[in-house]
Amino acid sequence: MLRSASDTETKTVVFDFDHTLYDGDSGTHLFAWLIKRNWWRQALALLVAPVCGPMIAFLPTRRYGISAYVWIGTIGLHSRGSLDALVDRYVATHAEAIRPRLLPVALDVLHGHREAGDRVVIATGAPPELARAILAFVAHEAVPVIGTVVGPKFGGVGAKRHCHAEEKMRMLREHGYGDIDIAYSDSSADLPLLKAAKAPVVVNPKHGAVGMFRRALSPGTPILNWGCAGRGGTPAEASPGQQ
Repeated sequence: MLRSASDTETKTVVFDFDHTLYDGDSGTHLFAWLIKRNWWRQALALLVAPVCGPMIAFLPTRRYGISAYVWIGTIGLHSRGSLDALVDRYVATHAEAIRPRLLPVALDVLHGHREAGDRVVIATGAPPELARAILAFVAHEAVPVIGTVVGPKFGGVGAKRHCHAEEKMRMLREHGYGDIDIAYSDSSADLPLLKAAKAPVVVNPKHGAVGMFRRALSPGTPILNWGCAGRGGTPAEASPGQQ
């Protein structure tokens, strides 16, 4: 279906990355690889698992549990640049494993917005270089990415500013993306983003979160599944704005 005249105006469109464009948690996959590089990192990860593992299961303590594993994976790195170099190496050497995790329907929607001339940006809780490298190297899409700011921390690299929940909205506004037309996300943590968008679209939500999204967002908000197995939403071939 062709866009109407009002639809031809440039839109600002924000995509989450994990479970939205990518089937899974890209940061977890990266940091698991970083930890597996050395036997002593693996041993240290096992040592902290009884404490840090349960922390990851609960939203209020999740960032602290994840931060411990990020630190273990990055001990010896002293800058964002050194982590970015490892991220690029990880993506280049794991492209064949990463490619099937990129959801074709999601990439079609992303590409459709870019072809329409919309301002498209990725906002993710992962390090921005990870999403940027995956999209550029594997999917051949060059898209601006706003993500968690990292830097030196206790002999490794850690989060300085977590692109998450309300902080994600603050970071988007700081980068000039405050007036959002369409937002795509799976996460309850992205409710501030979805509520800020004129046309929110929930994609690949957890089954247990579907009711919450229906209550929290405007009636008629699309709740779609773009091919993320084990997730909720109505199977769809394209978002409403791209059909």
